[in-house]
Amino acid sequence: MTTAYYSHKVCIDHQPGPGHPESPERLKAIYQTLDGNDFGSLKRLDAPKAKPNVVELMHDTSYVNYVLDSIPSEGYKALDPDTYVSPSSGEAALYAIGGVCDAIDLVVRGEADNAFCAFRPPGHHAERDRAMGFCLFNNVAVAAKYAQVRYGIEKVAVVDFDVHHGNGTQHMFELDPSLFYASSHQVPAYPGTGAALETGVGNIFNVPLSPNSGSVDFRKAYTDVIIPALEKFKPDFILISAGFDAHASDPLCQLNVKTEDFGWITEQLLRVASESCDGKVISTLEGGYDLKALSDSVAAHVHALMLNV
Repeated sequence: MTTAYYSHKVCIDHQPGPGHPESPERLKAIYQTLDGNDFGSLKRLDAPKAKPNVVELMHDTSYVNYVLDSIPSEGYKALDPDTYVSPSSGEAALYAIGGVCDAIDLVVRGEADNAFCAFRPPGHHAERDRAMGFCLFNNVAVAAKYAQVRYGIEKVAVVDFDVHHGNGTQHMFELDPSLFYASSHQVPAYPGTGAALETGVGNIFNVPLSPNSGSVDFRKAYTDVIIPALEKFKPDFILISAGFDAHASDPLCQLNVKTEDFGWITEQLLRVASESCDGKVISTLEGGYDLKALSDSVAAHVHALMLNV
């Protein structure tokens, strides 16, 4: 058995505009790293394209139509002050959804132990009817609902270690006790949500961290709050919103997390998965904007996934 690695070249063609931090260079850096000899055993797969009705598992039909109808034939169009689309953006977003859902299929069928999905645009800020924070569709939230609808998987957990709170995922999960969302994130920071008192129906666990917190506080968020809550939930599948912008080198925030912390948290989540759901884990890329820190952190994360198989 093995770790699957999903990508698609169209996700490089999504252009959010000159100087935008969510640039195609992010994926190029990841591709170069994962093409290295250390990752030769990865099961490499091109994502299939999702049909709009799959996206509608978590997004309003009118919103899906709005996004796809907004794609320009040339140039850029703003969907919100931070979120722009270009001619290939709609295709990229559909392939990202398709890839994460195909990873669900692969792991459920037993053809891989776990998977890492390297796509852009990212997803965890997208709400049911709103593009936000570089995100068009919420990849991880759609995948969670897909697992439930397609396979009858009862309880799905999303753990989000991006430096920004995944307001979109929380928004979609907070009234559904069969879905679990936990996030460590910097406060104050975009988007301004994610207070510890935001608990949904007992299925939301937020751990706000102050700027310059560093590795000790990051790890404590998991050992003291998130991992115990996840163990109590006993998920049937774990999804990871894998943002690497908590890294000390990242330009957007100041949590000062180290590369090795991403390997550590991956190991912790894999341990819970092995005890709760036969190791069923899928990780999908969110943020990370310093290219060297991003590629190093992805390497640590994927190494941990591979060592678990």
